[in-house]
Amino acid sequence: MKTPFKDIYSVLKLNRFIVYAVVIAAAVVSIVSILLVIKQHKQMIESAFAVSTEGSVIPLKLVSQYENLEVEALAHLELFHKYFYNIDAGNYESQLEKALWLGNSSVDALYRQKKADGVYNRLLQYSLVQKVTQISSQVNIQKEPYMFETTTVFEINRGSVIDTYELVTTGSLIHVDRNFPNNTHGLLITTFFEKALRKIQTE
Repeated sequence: MKTPFKDIYSVLKLNRFIVYAVVIAAAVVSIVSILLVIKQHKQMIESAFAVSTEGSVIPLKLVSQYENLEVEALAHLELFHKYFYNIDAGNYESQLEKALWLGNSSVDALYRQKKADGVYNRLLQYSLVQKVTQISSQVNIQKEPYMFETTTVFEINRGSVIDTYELVTTGSLIHVDRNFPNNTHGLLITTFFEKALRKIQTE
């Protein structure tokens, strides 16, 4: 006997299909929304915005911090070694003062040791000129503190004689707040050590 009412199994089947369709659609929407949020988050990390004097928003593209780290670390080490070892009777005080801003107590301890040993007195007494000619550094930036090894070649002008030396130094770099103009890279040399010094024979 036929009735105007649909078979209950057909109704339940239709309801189940509708529920599955709604769940699948909700899942797809959720996944797409999450992917869009992740994409937008990455774009925001890689970009910064500045507000001009007129109030307009200007997008500024940021370079990867990881790529910048190695460049800044090498620049920091080169700057420090120039300040610390490129000295003469007229500039050594100002040079060393700048160098001490770039390192911690290990650098200060080495400076005091050299001072006690009369290194800077001999610089004054004999009007010596110590000139850095080459700086080469290797830095491991995988994990902080960042270990480094630097080879510095410098000449000591004794008037009629010029001696050339190769100095290998080691230590670590850590992040600190940037200080303009004293420490523009925001890095600090720690555990600084003069590992080896040898005289280079020149023809």
